[in-house]
Amino acid sequence: MKLQAIAHARAGDKGNLVNIAVFAYRDEDYPTLVERVTVERVSELFNEHITKPVIRYCVPNLCALNFVLQRRPADSVTRSLRLDAHGKSLSSLMLLLEI
Repeated sequence: MKLQAIAHARAGDKGNLVNIAVFAYRDEDYPTLVERVTVERVSELFNEHITKPVIRYCVPNLCALNFVLQRRPADSVTRSLRLDAHGKSLSSLMLLLEI
């Protein structure tokens, strides 16, 4: 099952930092997020996009996980020549995570 079946995500960026928040649709699915959407799995998923370890924050009162990723400065939204370097597009990739 893909993460998108039980959660939605929002993302944004500032410079080389990308923030991706994953919210369970239903409160009872939050423990599944905590168990299966780990720092290791997210690091593996975004391996080619990040330079430092992923940081995860649990936000139980919102049934959410918040991930902070760091990219190379050359890949930041203000420095990249790529068509869509915005972090918000990375939330779609997060939702493809197999859980």
